[in-house]
Amino acid sequence: MRTALDFTPLFRSTVGFDRMLGALETATRSAGSDNWPPYDIVRTGENDYRIDMAVAGVDQADITITQERNTLTVTGHRNEEPGGQVDYLHRGIAGRTFERQFELVDHVNVVNAYLVNGLLTIKLHRELPEAMKPRRIEIRSKSDAVPARIEALETAA
Repeated sequence: MRTALDFTPLFRSTVGFDRMLGALETATRSAGSDNWPPYDIVRTGENDYRIDMAVAGVDQADITITQERNTLTVTGHRNEEPGGQVDYLHRGIAGRTFERQFELVDHVNVVNAYLVNGLLTIKLHRELPEAMKPRRIEIRSKSDAVPARIEALETAA
């Protein structure tokens, strides 16, 4: 029994959405991804977004944020207690290494990132190039669409 969604009908009826549909296929194939650290994705404006990640106990120097093309990757690890072996009676705070990837649409870039009280905040902004913004197309009459004929000047020989 197949549990994955079939996007083939969408490929047949859309043009230029192949990357988005490919990302959807990839998302549906990811089996049992780790859900740590917890995060929120917030839309803060028409073209602004924010990712908040709870990374308690992880130092700023132990977090790496990279953007390569349309993939944002956040990696980090929690350093163990200095001074050697620690005898935990109960260990409920996750201290494992993590890597979280986010697929970004074209023209979304990281504006800044900061860590305050164990909450990593990454601000994103989508900047559409002028060529991709909506524009009004002037409608001309048919006579305007045909280029004017240029008569060559006859030179007296």
